[in-house]
Amino acid sequence: MEAFLVSTGIVALAEMGDKTQLLALILAARFRQPWPIVLGIFVATLANHALAGAAGAWVTTVLGPDMLRWVLGGSFIAMAAWMLIPDKIDDSDAPAKPRFGVFGTTVVAFFLAEMGDKTQIATVMLAAQYQAYYWVIAGTTVGMMLANAPVVWLGERMTRLVPLRVVHVVSALIFAGLGLWALLG
Repeated sequence: MEAFLVSTGIVALAEMGDKTQLLALILAARFRQPWPIVLGIFVATLANHALAGAAGAWVTTVLGPDMLRWVLGGSFIAMAAWMLIPDKIDDSDAPAKPRFGVFGTTVVAFFLAEMGDKTQIATVMLAAQYQAYYWVIAGTTVGMMLANAPVVWLGERMTRLVPLRVVHVVSALIFAGLGLWALLG
């Protein structure tokens, strides 16, 4: 259960102000069809994070426990630094018209936007750290939905409730703590 809760919290915080959250805002403003967008985010996230979790599980079979501890600790600390750099997205990154419908466009756009993203990298690291593939994937997917679904429905008002800089600093501190825990534990 710890893997699920930590994964949910980490990804929900890491997603604040992330390019995929901005993409959700753009899709919601452009298409004004929240249900297909939210379902598309769910499907894309589940597929992307399932692949990332598999990569994390595979890493544990390749690296020994000591090397894995150093890689994970360093990766979490690097992620802490990366959290302090907010993402931006251009309007040109969002699709001009729904060639594959709103749902299909959202699935493709989100899946591609998540490639190499902070939350995908975090999913790889969490899967390697906890070695609880299904709990991590469920947690990271729930975290993505907690961060993105409200943006689709509430739009820009939601992103103004808490200053994004505060969210980024808190996320960075959590990642740094996990990194130190991995290195020292």
